[in-house]
Amino acid sequence: MRVHAIALAILCGAGAAAQPRTIEPAATTLRQAFEAAWSRQPEAAALRLRHDAARARQDAAQAWTPEPPALAISNKTDRFNRDLGARELEVGVAIPLWLPGERSSSSALADAEAAGVESRALAARLRLAGVLREAWWQWQRAQVDVDLARDQLTNARLLAADVERRVKAGDLARADQHQADGAVAAAEAAAARAQAAGASAAQQLRVAMAGTPPTASSATQPAGAAQLAAEPEPPNDPGPPDAAAHPAIQDLQHRVAVADRNAALSAVRTRANPELLIAATRERDLRNERYDPSITLALRIPFGAGSRESARTGSVQAEAIELQAQLALERERLAAEYEASRQRVGSARALVAAAERRARLANESRGFFEKSFRMGESDLPTRLRIEAEAVEAQRQAASACIELAAAISQWRQALGLLPE
Repeated sequence: MRVHAIALAILCGAGAAAQPRTIEPAATTLRQAFEAAWSRQPEAAALRLRHDAARARQDAAQAWTPEPPALAISNKTDRFNRDLGARELEVGVAIPLWLPGERSSSSALADAEAAGVESRALAARLRLAGVLREAWWQWQRAQVDVDLARDQLTNARLLAADVERRVKAGDLARADQHQADGAVAAAEAAAARAQAAGASAAQQLRVAMAGTPPTASSATQPAGAAQLAAEPEPPNDPGPPDAAAHPAIQDLQHRVAVADRNAALSAVRTRANPELLIAATRERDLRNERYDPSITLALRIPFGAGSRESARTGSVQAEAIELQAQLALERERLAAEYEASRQRVGSARALVAAAERRARLANESRGFFEKSFRMGESDLPTRLRIEAEAVEAQRQAASACIELAAAISQWRQALGLLPE
């Protein structure tokens, strides 16, 4: 029987299925699908520029001035009123100055933002992995149904052909022919439904892969042509969860750090930056007089921003508190998700063992009754019932193996591990 047998062979052994499906050497695995999908994500496209921006912010925080100096030029003349030759030319440089503690706070904020760039990308990768894992194993479930529906249709047609020969020979009645033909029609309907569900699952997988077409994602292809490998992720116990290493926790921790540094910087920036003006002036009062040079040193100190600055400070502090509360909730959610996924894996393994045993017994019973039916020792309704039970047992066994692979995938997702 042709089931989606890579998962069966790896997770379940060969008891529930007949020969495994041959996967082409160029098969697309879950990890390859993930890497292809990530390469098309907006976060991946912008990652290098985010790193460059973070380094630029760090460099700016280490600069001598918070903003670049400005050139100041002024020229005064009385040409348009008295025209006595009075002139004054002033050329200077306005240099912004750091507020007390602003430079160190800006540097700490820039470092926190730089550290958060990679964790933000890793959290985005994990979110993509969760979406892709769900679509991937849903596609595998659909492929199991397609394979089983095809096998059921093949068996029904073989049985109908056998019944037709025996009806012509006078061994069976016309009513038996109608029952066999009805079983073929039911199998054709089931195959059509499975094809439609498989095509829908393939489209969902294509969406999860960000439009990257899988090698053979359509359920309408001939049996044995699928090249998306149902190979599960490593089933070994990854060990207890490390909350500090989870990408979602790391991302939130870095976001909390950025919010805290931003709040500290906001507390320092209670006013606009002061400016130091250094200027050289040449002036004269009358046309025939000599120009007199002079040097100007000036300090511009803005007043405090008052309620505007208080509003901004309150906003960044509220964001920091919100992120801290979100971090605590995320830790609790991930702990619960890990425990639930671990128990799901244990239940799925027990289900695989039971389904495997039932499929093996049903397959043996089908062989017994197939032989007895050919020898005329059992009737057609019994033969059809045994066939239906065998197909259902095979479906449950194949589905149980896929569910185990999906449970292991979800377990690794809860631990923050990317597809392997």
